[in-house]
Amino acid sequence: MEEKKAKFSIGAVVKHKVHPFRGVIFDVDPTFSNTEEWWNSIPESYRPKKDQPFYHLLAENDTSYYVAYVSEQNLLADDSGDPIEHPEVSELFENLSDGKYTLTDRLH
Repeated sequence: MEEKKAKFSIGAVVKHKVHPFRGVIFDVDPTFSNTEEWWNSIPESYRPKKDQPFYHLLAENDTSYYVAYVSEQNLLADDSGDPIEHPEVSELFENLSDGKYTLTDRLH
């Protein structure tokens, strides 16, 4: 399986193409790296390919905050300029600028 170069990087603010949530990327897997149980829980007609980058997001929607695992094909850059309100963002990131957060000095 050939690995593809990730389109988004850690700190990027993104939104889902279909579902109404957005988030900031805190980790990237070059290809699918979750459980088969998780994979099989996705309806087959919506299942993304495994041979693409998958992103770990501190995600939010209108009602909650959570961690999401999303394939690259389902993400778009969020160019709203709005900060992510997820309570864990400040533990990992600082300074939102041009749609991207900077890792805190503690993590460099």
